[in-house]
Amino acid sequence: MKTKEKISIALGLLLAAAVFLPVGVFAQTTADQLQGAINQKNSELQQIQNQKDALQAQLNKISQSNKTLKSEIDGINYKINQLDLQQKSNRLTVEKLNLEINSMSSDISRAESNIKKRKEAIGELFREMQNQDRQNLLFIVMQTGGLSESVSRANETATLNVELAKSIAGLRALQEDLSDKLETESQRKRQREIEQASLASSQYILQDQKNEKQDILSVTKSQEQIYQNQISKLDEQQLAISEFIEGIEDKLRASFNPSLLPLKRPGVLKFPVSNAVLTQYYGPTKFAERAYKTGFHTGVDFSSTIGTPVFATADGKISRVDNNDRGTSRWNRYQYGRYILVEHPNNLTSLYAHLSRAIVKAGDIVKEGDLIGYSGNSGFATGPHLHFGIYWTPSIQLKPVKPAAGLVPIGVTIDPMDYLPESGLISMSGSK
Repeated sequence: MKTKEKISIALGLLLAAAVFLPVGVFAQTTADQLQGAINQKNSELQQIQNQKDALQAQLNKISQSNKTLKSEIDGINYKINQLDLQQKSNRLTVEKLNLEINSMSSDISRAESNIKKRKEAIGELFREMQNQDRQNLLFIVMQTGGLSESVSRANETATLNVELAKSIAGLRALQEDLSDKLETESQRKRQREIEQASLASSQYILQDQKNEKQDILSVTKSQEQIYQNQISKLDEQQLAISEFIEGIEDKLRASFNPSLLPLKRPGVLKFPVSNAVLTQYYGPTKFAERAYKTGFHTGVDFSSTIGTPVFATADGKISRVDNNDRGTSRWNRYQYGRYILVEHPNNLTSLYAHLSRAIVKAGDIVKEGDLIGYSGNSGFATGPHLHFGIYWTPSIQLKPVKPAAGLVPIGVTIDPMDYLPESGLISMSGSK
């Protein structure tokens, strides 16, 4: 085969490699149809989100009003409705993610095929260039019998060099594109796992809310005075718990050595919830001055509906999973309710409190971003949210504090904002 013919073949392969394959078909569904189905799921999810937002607005009004038996029951009903909507959202999201993963699989197959063809074309170019490198200019002149043909052959070699450089650059671009697609597919699959786990957990959380409603109605016999008596008793008990904890923490702070903590810098820890909305800061906040005798808030609060996924903020080991509640009804909920402690390898331990459900156990090793539980309003809480705290690990003590159940974590607390990211946080008015 003549040199010009070989070069034409190599360049033809390059051209073929540069052209994407026809859009793949998954289960007889075209790419356009897949995208249409994805758009439809997005529209349905937005409708559900609008309904959830409307329910949350009602819950916010209830949390700001005087506590009555009616408002308590109304709040539980709203939360039950929210959980019903959340289950629908989980199912729709899983369906949407399946469609997106199918679409990504088709894109990945095309990218892999294009890379293969590009490599074949580069290989052909290399072989032809090696063949020409073995022939020096004098040999070509003697072989062809003329300088004109020799110059033409030299130009062909230069063309090959240019095309080879372009082809290698194109290959790199294709490989980077494939890497991005594979990472996106991995993220979609992880999100699908979270949604599937959330759907399964929501069944238990929903039943807890129904049990709470039944328990409240059973104890109060629908009488407001009985309800108010129970709430007053709870407030007194919780005040005693807070005073006991504060007394121990005062002594612990006296031995606290700040130099043993990691250097304060943003991003040491990640946010424990997606779309982080902060409703109360650490320290002497306005709410703390009004709600706590100490006037001090020992962590930060994130807005979240019941059943919102909660993630580990850094690598670590689950040191404790416990529950301070003695039942589901409002007056049987104490301190942190359901909580998780994660010990990190830098003298910090993170607390995730007022959970509706924990899906890890003591001794588990977790990585940053791992799903560990779901937010709620267990414990002494005015409404659904996540209380996130940071302790100096050597100071932590786990103590029984009656009438709370289980063990209550006590220790030197640190402002989480010293280690959380600076960006990606929304602070609501009144959070300081």
